[in-house]
Amino acid sequence: MRPILFLVFFLLIGKISAQVTILGYNHVALSVSNIDSSAWFYHEILGLEPIAVPEELKAIRAWFKIVPGQELHLLAGREQMVTNNSRNGAHFALTIPDADPVEAHLKIKGVPYHRQQRFDKAWQIYVTDPDGYVIELNEPKK
Repeated sequence: MRPILFLVFFLLIGKISAQVTILGYNHVALSVSNIDSSAWFYHEILGLEPIAVPEELKAIRAWFKIVPGQELHLLAGREQMVTNNSRNGAHFALTIPDADPVEAHLKIKGVPYHRQQRFDKAWQIYVTDPDGYVIELNEPKK
């Protein structure tokens, strides 16, 4: 009798348990060693729009709008460079409309980058932030 009760309980729980429903992407938070240099990179190099941070958090936080409803949060506290990021490993990607002006901008700013064409003919540019996070900048699929 007990195995049957367990089975009935398991089946009921399985049917009524809540499923995680994702409505969208909200933000990514990166631990950085220097808020000012990282904030400069994400604003001046990648062109992200700063978001106001409460006064009491300004020394340890910087927030940026990626697109409406999607943000990047920089958090003070990193003590070592990121070492597990690479183009073929851990990284995050942002969509750009056209790689050519991005490449020109990076050249003017003296920022090292790697550019390659994907299998679908879209261009990708990889840059690394001051802490070693690799950022992939992708054109839309062609």
